[in-house]
Amino acid sequence: MTRLGEVLARAVRERHALARDELAQLLEQTDPGARRDIYAAAYEVKVRHTGKVVSLRGIVEMGNVCAKNCLYCGIRRDNRALDRFQLDEAAVLEAVQRNLDLHYGSLVLQSGEIESEAHTAFIERLLRAIAARAGEALGITLSLGEQTGETYARWRAAGAHRYLLRIETSNPRLYARLHPADHSFERRRDCLRLLRACDYQVGSGVMCGLPGQTCGDLADDILFFREMDLDMIGMGPYIPHRDTPLGHDIPFTEAYAASRLALGLNMIAATRLYLHDVNIAATTALQALADDGREQGVLAGANVIMPNVSDVAYRRRYQLYENKPCLDENAEACRHCLAMRLRSIGETINWDRRGDSPHYAARNQRPHG
Repeated sequence: MTRLGEVLARAVRERHALARDELAQLLEQTDPGARRDIYAAAYEVKVRHTGKVVSLRGIVEMGNVCAKNCLYCGIRRDNRALDRFQLDEAAVLEAVQRNLDLHYGSLVLQSGEIESEAHTAFIERLLRAIAARAGEALGITLSLGEQTGETYARWRAAGAHRYLLRIETSNPRLYARLHPADHSFERRRDCLRLLRACDYQVGSGVMCGLPGQTCGDLADDILFFREMDLDMIGMGPYIPHRDTPLGHDIPFTEAYAASRLALGLNMIAATRLYLHDVNIAATTALQALADDGREQGVLAGANVIMPNVSDVAYRRRYQLYENKPCLDENAEACRHCLAMRLRSIGETINWDRRGDSPHYAARNQRPHG
């Protein structure tokens, strides 16, 4: 057995079985044959824990108003070229109903980061309205950024089940280069701990291919996911946005797209091989790099896809990165297309099911103390 074959066999047998340098070697792999072997091993682990099934989360982009000023993000506070919007309750509930009509078992409420009592109360009312309409059968994920422990607890009590708070990088020095001085790595990490204390299914994730980032950094990110005992991982290749300080002078070429796609797929596979039973998303950023990017992500070990159920009238105003796909495709057309694409790779869809994280279920069955 080759060295790579031995590493993959060990990773398939047992989670947490790889050392940091072995994770880095998987991540930096460029040989097409070796990458096929890595993805096949990761897919084997994925099928063992979640089956040949993909869970869907309909994304509702509620608004692009954001207090944060991250140097890579298209909806950053100082982007003066952006036409801001914030949906009211009726508009959000219309998108939620669209999600229910499409038989997606879960949804994601996502917006820029806002901290205020008015916003906290708005989300609380919204969650209670959704719960009254859909009950416990609908999984609800929030992606609303850094908040206080009290706010997280109020939203959990109002009906939210999951929370996604991406760390973007677990390297504090790299984090500092990507954010203004008033953004705190420590607070973001501590928010993940607060979410765990509130009994959310907790998700985080990183960007792959950031300027100055190494495969060692990405290996450390995977170890960070274990340290934080995360239930969900949402990773995507870094795609520049011209209206940001980080991305305005990075040319988006075919070679750039191909390299970022390969790295993103390597990251999905290495994460699956190390963590085994978490939910991993094939993010929309993969589709921005290749038409079948999300399907490639599933075959590399992902088991969640997040189609957009927002009104098409607002989608162009919510672009965290450029070349975002499906800006003009309505949710019904997207549903049909996605079902056909997944069927073509031998996967089915978890219609009308929440698709909760197996890792979360396993942790809740472990003895305390």
